[in-house]
Amino acid sequence: MAIIPLTRDKFDATVLKSEKPVMVDFSADWCGPCKMAEPIIEKIAENYQDKVVFVKINVDENHDIAAKFQVMSIPTTILFKNGKEVDRTIGFSGPAAFEALIKKGL
Repeated sequence: MAIIPLTRDKFDATVLKSEKPVMVDFSADWCGPCKMAEPIIEKIAENYQDKVVFVKINVDENHDIAAKFQVMSIPTTILFKNGKEVDRTIGFSGPAAFEALIKKGL
């Protein structure tokens, strides 16, 4: 799997201390647009697996991380580089929006 499911105990080490840019998909199992985005993010993750780390955060199980980054609606996808947020997309915007987000960190 190209997307790593992540919980709060591994967030800092995997996202904030990563040497590569990290794309974090904030989602939930019940979210329809999140389910639509998942296969697209999987495909993009395969294409960028050597350059970007891809992780998924379940907001129902990790409220504190979602709150820390002010994730108010899902899906929200945030790109981190050097431990800082570069940019984010909110909602399901399609493959081009995800690609554009990733390219901001490369």
